[in-house]
Amino acid sequence: MTEEHPGAPEVVDSVINALADPTRRQLLDLLAARGEATATTLAEHLPVSRQAVVKHLAVLDAAGLVTGGRVGREVRYAVRPAALDTTARWMASLASEWDRRLARIKHVAEAAEREARTAPGPAGEDPPPTEAHPGGSG
Repeated sequence: MTEEHPGAPEVVDSVINALADPTRRQLLDLLAARGEATATTLAEHLPVSRQAVVKHLAVLDAAGLVTGGRVGREVRYAVRPAALDTTARWMASLASEWDRRLARIKHVAEAAEREARTAPGPAGEDPPPTEAHPGGSG
Protein backbone atom coordinates (compact mmCIF):
# COMPACT_ATOMS: atom_id res chain seq x y z
CA MET A 1 0.00 0.00 0.00
CA THR A 2 2.80 2.44 0.77
CA GLU A 3 4.37 2.02 -2.68
CA GLU A 4 1.13 2.86 -4.50
CA HIS A 5 -0.04 5.60 -2.14
CA PRO A 6 2.82 7.15 -0.16
CA GLY A 7 0.67 8.84 2.52
CA ALA A 8 -1.98 6.12 2.75
CA PRO A 9 -0.96 4.55 6.10
CA GLU A 10 -1.14 7.92 7.85
CA VAL A 11 -4.49 8.68 6.21
CA VAL A 12 -5.90 5.31 7.28
CA ASP A 13 -4.63 5.73 10.85
CA SER A 14 -6.09 9.22 11.06
CA VAL A 15 -9.47 8.13 9.66
CA ILE A 16 -9.74 5.11 11.95
CA ASN A 17 -8.87 7.23 14.99
CA ALA A 18 -11.41 9.87 13.98
CA LEU A 19 -14.14 7.29 13.38
CA ALA A 20 -13.54 5.61 16.74
CA ASP A 21 -15.82 8.17 18.38
CA PRO A 22 -19.58 7.60 17.92
CA THR A 23 -20.35 11.34 17.95
CA ARG A 24 -17.97 11.91 15.04
CA ARG A 25 -19.61 9.05 13.13
CA GLN A 26 -22.99 10.70 13.77
CA LEU A 27 -21.62 14.00 12.49
CA LEU A 28 -20.47 12.32 9.29
CA ASP A 29 -23.88 10.68 8.87
CA LEU A 30 -25.63 14.03 9.34
CA LEU A 31 -23.32 15.77 6.89
CA ALA A 32 -23.71 12.99 4.34
CA ALA A 33 -27.49 13.28 4.58
CA ARG A 34 -27.56 17.10 4.45
CA GLY A 35 -24.71 17.81 2.06
CA GLU A 36 -23.43 20.62 4.24
CA ALA A 37 -24.30 22.19 7.57
CA THR A 38 -23.04 24.57 10.23
CA ALA A 39 -21.84 23.45 13.65
CA THR A 40 -24.93 25.05 15.18
CA THR A 41 -27.26 23.09 12.90
CA LEU A 42 -25.38 19.86 13.61
CA ALA A 43 -25.47 20.47 17.38
CA GLU A 44 -29.27 20.64 17.25
CA HIS A 45 -29.31 16.96 16.30
CA LEU A 46 -26.77 15.73 18.86
CA PRO A 47 -26.69 15.48 22.66
CA VAL A 48 -23.56 17.67 22.85
CA SER A 49 -22.89 21.41 22.81
CA ARG A 50 -22.01 23.44 19.75
CA GLN A 51 -18.48 23.84 21.14
CA ALA A 52 -18.14 20.04 21.40
CA VAL A 53 -19.37 19.71 17.81
CA VAL A 54 -16.74 22.23 16.68
CA LYS A 55 -14.02 20.19 18.42
CA HIS A 56 -15.25 16.96 16.81
CA LEU A 57 -15.38 18.68 13.42
CA ALA A 58 -11.77 19.79 13.91
CA VAL A 59 -10.74 16.15 14.42
CA LEU A 60 -12.70 15.10 11.34
CA ASP A 61 -11.11 17.94 9.37
CA ALA A 62 -7.60 16.96 10.49
CA ALA A 63 -8.35 13.39 9.31
CA GLY A 64 -9.43 14.75 5.92
CA LEU A 65 -13.02 13.60 6.39
CA VAL A 66 -14.72 17.00 6.34
CA THR A 67 -13.97 20.45 5.07
CA GLY A 68 -15.23 23.76 6.38
CA GLY A 69 -15.78 26.79 4.22
CA ARG A 70 -16.90 30.29 5.14
CA VAL A 71 -20.15 31.58 3.72
CA GLY A 72 -20.63 35.04 5.17
CA ARG A 73 -20.30 34.73 8.92
CA GLU A 74 -21.02 30.99 8.94
CA VAL A 75 -18.67 28.07 8.51
CA ARG A 76 -20.38 25.30 6.60
CA TYR A 77 -19.00 21.80 6.77
CA ALA A 78 -19.24 19.05 4.17
CA VAL A 79 -17.93 15.51 3.82
CA ARG A 80 -14.71 14.93 1.88
CA PRO A 81 -14.83 11.34 0.62
CA ALA A 82 -11.19 10.90 -0.47
CA ALA A 83 -9.89 9.82 2.96
CA LEU A 84 -12.80 7.42 3.36
CA ASP A 85 -12.09 6.00 -0.08
CA THR A 86 -8.44 5.42 0.82
CA THR A 87 -9.47 3.68 4.05
CA ALA A 88 -12.10 1.57 2.27
CA ARG A 89 -9.51 0.45 -0.32
CA TRP A 90 -7.11 -0.51 2.48
CA MET A 91 -9.84 -2.46 4.28
CA ALA A 92 -10.87 -4.24 1.07
CA SER A 93 -7.24 -5.16 0.40
CA LEU A 94 -6.87 -6.48 3.95
CA ALA A 95 -10.07 -8.52 3.63
CA SER A 96 -8.91 -9.92 0.30
CA GLU A 97 -5.58 -10.98 1.80
CA TRP A 98 -7.35 -12.76 4.68
CA ASP A 99 -9.70 -14.46 2.21
CA ARG A 100 -6.65 -15.78 0.31
CA ARG A 101 -5.02 -17.02 3.53
CA LEU A 102 -8.19 -18.73 4.72
CA ALA A 103 -8.70 -20.37 1.31
CA ARG A 104 -5.14 -21.72 1.50
CA ILE A 105 -5.72 -23.08 5.02
CA LYS A 106 -8.94 -24.72 3.83
CA HIS A 107 -7.13 -26.28 0.86
CA VAL A 108 -4.35 -27.68 3.09
CA ALA A 109 -6.88 -29.02 5.62
CA GLU A 110 -8.98 -30.68 2.91
CA ALA A 111 -5.87 -32.26 1.35
CA ALA A 112 -4.78 -33.61 4.74
CA GLU A 113 -8.27 -35.01 5.32
CA ARG A 114 -8.29 -36.76 1.92
CA GLU A 115 -4.85 -38.18 2.59
CA ALA A 116 -5.90 -39.48 6.02
CA ARG A 117 -8.94 -41.25 4.52
CA THR A 118 -6.94 -43.00 1.79
CA ALA A 119 -3.80 -43.87 3.78
CA PRO A 120 -3.47 -47.54 4.84
CA GLY A 121 -3.42 -48.31 8.55
CA PRO A 122 -0.27 -49.46 10.36
CA ALA A 123 1.35 -52.64 8.91
CA GLY A 124 -0.39 -55.87 9.83
CA GLU A 125 -3.64 -54.29 11.02
CA ASP A 126 -6.96 -54.67 9.35
CA PRO A 127 -8.79 -51.42 8.57
CA PRO A 128 -11.55 -50.57 11.03
CA PRO A 129 -15.00 -51.96 10.12
CA THR A 130 -17.15 -49.58 8.15
CA GLU A 131 -20.54 -51.00 9.17
CA ALA A 132 -21.87 -53.11 11.99
CA HIS A 133 -23.04 -56.68 11.27
CA PRO A 134 -26.44 -57.45 12.76
CA GLY A 135 -26.74 -60.63 14.76
CA GLY A 136 -23.46 -60.53 16.65
CA SER A 137 -19.96 -61.51 15.52
CA GLY A 138 -19.42 -63.73 12.63
